[in-house]
Amino acid sequence: MGEKTRKPWYRRGGVITGASIVVVLGLGTLFSFVSPWPSSLAIRTMFELNARQTVVVMQKYVPDSGVKERANIAYTPGGSSDTTFDLFAPTGPVTPRTTVVWIHGGAWISGDKRNVDPYVKIIASHGYTTVALNYTVAPEAQYPVALKQLNTALGYLVTHASELGIDPDSIVLAGDSAGAQYAAQLAAMATNASYAHEVGIRPALNADQLKATVLNCGIYNVAQIPSAPGIGGWGFRTALWAYFGTKDWSNTAGGKEMSTIDHVTKDFPATWISGGNDDPLTAGQSKPMAAKLNDLGVPVTPVFYPKDETPPLHHEYQFHLNDAAARSALNSTIAFLGTVSK
Repeated sequence: MGEKTRKPWYRRGGVITGASIVVVLGLGTLFSFVSPWPSSLAIRTMFELNARQTVVVMQKYVPDSGVKERANIAYTPGGSSDTTFDLFAPTGPVTPRTTVVWIHGGAWISGDKRNVDPYVKIIASHGYTTVALNYTVAPEAQYPVALKQLNTALGYLVTHASELGIDPDSIVLAGDSAGAQYAAQLAAMATNASYAHEVGIRPALNADQLKATVLNCGIYNVAQIPSAPGIGGWGFRTALWAYFGTKDWSNTAGGKEMSTIDHVTKDFPATWISGGNDDPLTAGQSKPMAAKLNDLGVPVTPVFYPKDETPPLHHEYQFHLNDAAARSALNSTIAFLGTVSK
């Protein structure tokens, strides 16, 4: 028998250890009183480690065949990898299909399209064109740079729809965590002209083109974050300081614009929305957003769980496809897409 491979320091026992979190975050907070950079980069490090582990889990569920892909397509001329996307579609002739555009999460300060590629590839295997978008994260870029980039990407997808196999009149905006916030914000801009005017961005999609949103474990009311308790509240405050470039971000116009729960209308598209029973964002973010949309008369498919659901479903549970609840959520998402696609 060969020598047993020693696991990396951050994955003893198969998961990121509490000690490693303390070390990385401790280093990041040394100078956090004067700048969000150190803490943001420390948080990013932990998120990226988790993302790599999750991709390995998802990859086991990706079909071996039946899906073609194109990677790193630029949606801005002369841009960097920040402004690229990956595209997946069923094999065969290029034909216009309902298209799911997925925006990755990462608390606005981390993440990459590769983190969600396996998930959107699975969705593509069910007959859809799917797109995973990159954008510039903070602190490297501040609000509304990423929002403008994502809007530009949507414009590119519509303009190049025929060559990409996209039906420009059947678009679904999807995202996880901060990506769900972006998806909701873009959808609100497309369906609420006064809100788009307030943000100062002309939407690349109109309401008729936008058929649905798929919102996983998102943030829709940032007004709650200044008083959020614990390390999670600290992390979000740090991320939003980096995202806005000011520690007083909650009193900026952009800080108020991010709370999409205040800007959705009856014209918001049909929405699939979910959060895990052990995700602290579910009670204060996902469930109130689902209730608000329902009160407006928007068709809502909520997927939530009882408090005693086991195993506990953490933030972004839907990517952990080894769990039955995650597979069930994926099947529910596919069924929902079938109700809104052309």
